[in-house]
Amino acid sequence: MNPALHAEALALLRRFYGYDSFRPGQAEIISAVASGRDAVALMPTGGGKSLCYQLPALLSDGVCVVVSPLIALMDDQVSALLANGIPAAAVHSNRPEAEVREALEQARLGRVKLLYTSPERFVADLPAWSRSLPIRIVAIDEAHCISQWGHDFRPVYTELASVKASLPAVPVIALTATADRLTRDDMVRLLRLRDPFTWIGSFDRPNISIEVSPDPGKARRVARVRELVRKYPDDSGIVYCLSRAKAEAMTAALQAAGVSVVCYHAGMPAAAREQAQRAFINGDVSVVCATVAFGMGIDKSNIRWVVHNNMPANIESYYQEIGRAGRDGLPAEAVMFHSVGDVITLRGFIDDSDSSRRGINTEKLNRMQAFADAAVCRRRMLLSYFNEEKVRDCGNCDVCRSAPLRFDATVAVQKAVSAVLRTGCGVGAYMLRDILRGAQRHDIRMRGYDRIRTFGAGSDMSAPEWNYYISQMIQLGLLDVAYDDNNRLRPTPYGMRVVRGEERVMLAKYTDRPLAAPAPKRQSAAASRHDTDALLARLKAVRKAEAARIKMPPYLIFSDASLADMALRRPRTLEDFRLVSGAGEVKTARWGKMFLQAIAEFERGALL
Repeated sequence: MNPALHAEALALLRRFYGYDSFRPGQAEIISAVASGRDAVALMPTGGGKSLCYQLPALLSDGVCVVVSPLIALMDDQVSALLANGIPAAAVHSNRPEAEVREALEQARLGRVKLLYTSPERFVADLPAWSRSLPIRIVAIDEAHCISQWGHDFRPVYTELASVKASLPAVPVIALTATADRLTRDDMVRLLRLRDPFTWIGSFDRPNISIEVSPDPGKARRVARVRELVRKYPDDSGIVYCLSRAKAEAMTAALQAAGVSVVCYHAGMPAAAREQAQRAFINGDVSVVCATVAFGMGIDKSNIRWVVHNNMPANIESYYQEIGRAGRDGLPAEAVMFHSVGDVITLRGFIDDSDSSRRGINTEKLNRMQAFADAAVCRRRMLLSYFNEEKVRDCGNCDVCRSAPLRFDATVAVQKAVSAVLRTGCGVGAYMLRDILRGAQRHDIRMRGYDRIRTFGAGSDMSAPEWNYYISQMIQLGLLDVAYDDNNRLRPTPYGMRVVRGEERVMLAKYTDRPLAAPAPKRQSAAASRHDTDALLARLKAVRKAEAARIKMPPYLIFSDASLADMALRRPRTLEDFRLVSGAGEVKTARWGKMFLQAIAEFERGALL
């Protein structure tokens, strides 16, 4: 970014958003888009994707059209922008026609900087909008929906390829938090992006503690949710269930246990879904029990935990869903229960799905099941799935907190990776296992794999042992699965370094039945934080009352991270208040005095 553009962007960041610096990748993406270049932005949930098109919109003299899949998400984004003093509007089927016409007229005059719409409406109205509106940027949110390789394919997204035909000179930015290598390539190809600037941010969310365990039964699952509700009394959580019936049953069980909870699934009337979502977003209830129909694009920043009552169908869905917790960067928890019954149900869903996707959906389910049963660092597994290398354990998952017996498996990895290379990367996991064990299979002999140097090099280990170790090699990112090439294995750069003897690898030792890790022990907050925590609770109460008064979701006033910063800084003047993280110009003017008064009253009470 050139110095003048960088200085202008920083000034806008401070003025409207209340931040003094960009997160990794934001400045580079903003510079590319503001300079007229297409871009692809892959950032974790809560990583600041929206800023990557909002700031270029503020830097331009026209309007940025934002294509978003959900009406609730559009409305929340518009409310958040208006709260920051940024002119924005949404055009969708739930808005009165007169309001839509007014929004389009304001956009035509350049008075709306960000115009949100659905993919269906954008495709239908693009010919007219390209002539009548000063469109300078097109942002496509949840862009993974365009790819059949993705976990949430939506056919209407494929029609967005018409953007480049209608607006050839307008930069298009595609944004997502969940896309593996195949999906990323598809996004660029199908949207016809031209030499896009691509930023693949880290998928790591170190603030989220990960815990996975076999299903302990309904009573224990309900008790675990109650534990989380008590631990985070002023915050929120989501319980994901595999079906509508399971969501309703879990809702009833939680209500019977005294938990403030609503249910949400696609089988409910639209008005009931909207009421449930609003109650959760506004903080009227602390828990939503839902199917995967709930959550895409939810910006609520104080979701402190996500519980999967059942195993998801794939790692992309799991990653996206746990990412709804801890968006503000503060500690959060992800808990998953799984059972053989979940796998049977999910395989039934796959059998009933489009035949063209059954193979890849089955393999993705296999990877999800391997994640659930793993004896290696779960965060390393997640990151390697998205082709991100992490060579050290995270220390913040159940496996790391109760690590299994490990051994130096460097030689075993070298044998496996070498065998993959010597077959020309032409084998899957089971054939690799049998080559290493020297199995006399007809297809191995027919392909000549019985003549490679590593044939039989692992005959000292049983088939279950090799299955276990090859699975870990995939989980840790030493081998990659080519879903688009019959699930054949390919060495990664990490695996090649091990083959060359540049790195050593520790794997979990095989046992007949890997032990499940116990639930982690939680340490209570240090006594020295008691005063700050009490002030934080007071600030949350002020926020909640103000949100109820103006009928706005509390997190749109200030996030938990901003309130935590207030509790630490304890500003005394509006000048001090402007230094609070997330307190931009408009929010300081609107709510600064209210929170300053609350802090002053708290400190006077503490002195009495």
